[in-house]
Amino acid sequence: MLFGAGLLVSLLPFMILLSAFASERIDDDIARYLGLDRRAATIVSHLFTTSPARLNVGTATSLLFVLAGTLAVASSLQQIYEKVFGQPHRGMRDLPRLLIWIAILCGVLASESLVGSPVRDAPGGAELIELVTFAVLTPFFWWTMHFLLGGRVGWQRLLPSAIATGVLFGLLGVFSSLYFSSTIISDSKTYGSIGAVFGIMTWLIAIGAVIIIGAVTGAVWRGRRDQLTATPSRGTGSA
Repeated sequence: MLFGAGLLVSLLPFMILLSAFASERIDDDIARYLGLDRRAATIVSHLFTTSPARLNVGTATSLLFVLAGTLAVASSLQQIYEKVFGQPHRGMRDLPRLLIWIAILCGVLASESLVGSPVRDAPGGAELIELVTFAVLTPFFWWTMHFLLGGRVGWQRLLPSAIATGVLFGLLGVFSSLYFSSTIISDSKTYGSIGAVFGIMTWLIAIGAVIIIGAVTGAVWRGRRDQLTATPSRGTGSA
């Protein structure tokens, strides 16, 4: 939940500011990620301004604050992977690495948006989009784990966690398309515009859960597999 809250108050505002400077509509991407129908997407669109941002003291200050928060989110993700794979925390020595990861994340999200929109609009796109999500996010999280861990854990050991994360993101997409439209519409009736924020917050918490559970699932599977592989060898040696 804390990781999801960090995504809401730091990473999401950072992406909104960058989208505003690029004159892009991030609400369209959020609606697509959540699998919202037209009515729910309209409610979400009312949360975001459509005018391009201008660089001034206020926006520059906001950008610095949300960049600092985004760095904190990236550091939290790094610490999650370090705990999962039993590695010591490297602290501020990895600040350049975190900045590089944020830049790559922005590029991956932009690329996924460019690919995902036409796929979803194509015949059978609702099913194909989850395959695109798996194909894009699995290698990204595989690289993310290796990069944020500073290469201290081998690629082969990280692969099960990357696959598990990609699969869980695909399942989250299916769940989102079935759940969030009705939830956002219902919450907006009860609470007004802030009701849509509750739905987005739930989605970000789910993303945090997917990232953590995916990493842990792969690590546990790999550990059990290594134990099963080593057990016959120990038995043979003792004989």
